[in-house]
Amino acid sequence: MYKVVRAVLLQGRELQSVRGERTLFSDINLDVTSGQLWQIEGPNGAGKSSLLRILAGLLPPQHGAVLFEGESIEQCRERYYYDLLFIGHKAGIKPELTAIENLEFYAAVEGLEFTQPPYELLAQVGLVGLEDIPAQRLSAGQQRRIALARLWFSQTRLWILDEPFTALDVSGIALLHERFQQHLAHGGAIILTSHQDLQSMSYPVQRLTLRYQH
Repeated sequence: MYKVVRAVLLQGRELQSVRGERTLFSDINLDVTSGQLWQIEGPNGAGKSSLLRILAGLLPPQHGAVLFEGESIEQCRERYYYDLLFIGHKAGIKPELTAIENLEFYAAVEGLEFTQPPYELLAQVGLVGLEDIPAQRLSAGQQRRIALARLWFSQTRLWILDEPFTALDVSGIALLHERFQQHLAHGGAIILTSHQDLQSMSYPVQRLTLRYQH
């Protein structure tokens, strides 16, 4: 049994996002601790994806700051990205590559070596028999599984995931729940948006609700 040392990994301080002339959200504060899963909730247009991109350092806030282990991510960007896995709403895979080639590409970009053969990783996410087919010939759910297979070899502590359950069937959702629980048990942290009910998680879910602002 692993003993998890709780530590604050990520903090958002007075975050504000403005799109055009409309404020999506303001005065957002959160402290994400190792072993925690945070679910960002709210109606469409409330700024959930924008908040994730701000937390991932991909979009600057109009006001406020994001801190990683107490330091502004602007000051520790390289160290932050080394410990961050971000998967956006779209699968983000290369359509001309096969599932195996996509995983090899991800691993090369992140400078990782597989701890188990890529075929076994893809088997874990239900892609047996589809490993050598170009991704563009697979369904949206199967493409999503390729992207999410990164979660099985990622060594980062912080995962930021935009609608990770999109296009997944019941078995895919169950696999993802199991992987989340493993990651949290080992001291990782997860921030995600989802319309899924996460009550079945064996860990408490922290919730941050964004309200649509006119």
